[in-house]
Amino acid sequence: MSTGHVIVVGVDGSAEAFRALEWAAGEAAGRGGTVRAVIAWSWDGLEYGPIAAETPAEAEKHAERVVLDQVRAVLAGYRSDPGEPAGPPVSAEVVEGSPAEALTSVAAGADMLVLGSHGHSRVRHTVLGSVSESCIRQATCPVVVIPAPVREPATV
Repeated sequence: MSTGHVIVVGVDGSAEAFRALEWAAGEAAGRGGTVRAVIAWSWDGLEYGPIAAETPAEAEKHAERVVLDQVRAVLAGYRSDPGEPAGPPVSAEVVEGSPAEALTSVAAGADMLVLGSHGHSRVRHTVLGSVSESCIRQATCPVVVIPAPVREPATV
């Protein structure tokens, strides 16, 4: 990988994370940089959330599949024709720990941290907290939050 512009992007298997990874790949391609796609995982013995598993090894393996699937999907969007760019170098990383702590730790030496916004309401944000907000507070590099798409209001 290049030692140039490094962009760390948080992924979790969601559409929002995929959009963040797409944006980061485009930004890295334009700057001649690299992308480090990072997923955080933890296991507490409970089967809920995005990574439900019976053992820590299963949780880690599932996280690895999620990040690799998202990286492959983003890179598939780049043409492999000889005259077309193949896309930026993208690594997939699996880190044990809470998302905000894992992402800000990996991004400590990066040029940018990119996250997807889940677009939760203010009430849900207050109750559940926010990985994006935690990263903004803890990161030592610029943080870009890719907003959720604006949905048109339903017509009656």
